[in-house]
Amino acid sequence: MFDRTPDAIPTAAASDLARLCRDYDVLLTEGRGLSEAAAAELTGLAAVYDLDVDRPHEAVWRDLRAVLVRQTGVDPDARPGAPAETLTLLVVEDDPQSALDLTETLIEAGHSVVGPFHDGDAAEAAAGLHVLDGALLDINLSGATDGVTLAARLKDRWGVPVIFLSGDIAAAARHAELARAIVAKPYGRADVAEALVRLSAG
Repeated sequence: MFDRTPDAIPTAAASDLARLCRDYDVLLTEGRGLSEAAAAELTGLAAVYDLDVDRPHEAVWRDLRAVLVRQTGVDPDARPGAPAETLTLLVVEDDPQSALDLTETLIEAGHSVVGPFHDGDAAEAAAGLHVLDGALLDINLSGATDGVTLAARLKDRWGVPVIFLSGDIAAAARHAELARAIVAKPYGRADVAEALVRLSAG
């Protein structure tokens, strides 16, 4: 998980995202059509993240924008810059090696870890017993409760902010409103650290 090559998952730079938002936000606000070149670019970018491109451009851009904003940590209006503080974090990951690597990374960074859990129901029960600063959730979990459902419950019951750690980018994009950040698998330590900065910044 922590040995990916630099180009394993493409990441938009701040200037790239600003340009994309400038070009494509008009789809959401004014309903303008796209030129052939702009449509090809949008479709190509969406395909990189395995998003369904057989939909109206507005829907494709909405999901792509959510993924890019949360992956890069660059909000078109503001970019948080405060360093992550010491946090108490719930870890929910059903791959044992990934869970171990992530837990070790968080502890080495000085954070307290509750878990890791591979089952959403067990993680929710533990959340009721701890004061949590955040939760790092895989989306596809063992058991009946998936990461999306767990994220909604953590947010509604205790106001716990969530980071999605997932290879299912399409699902993460569909439920981006539940997450403070999205980190695509495979990911590295720096990706987790950047997501925690965004979680702390709120």
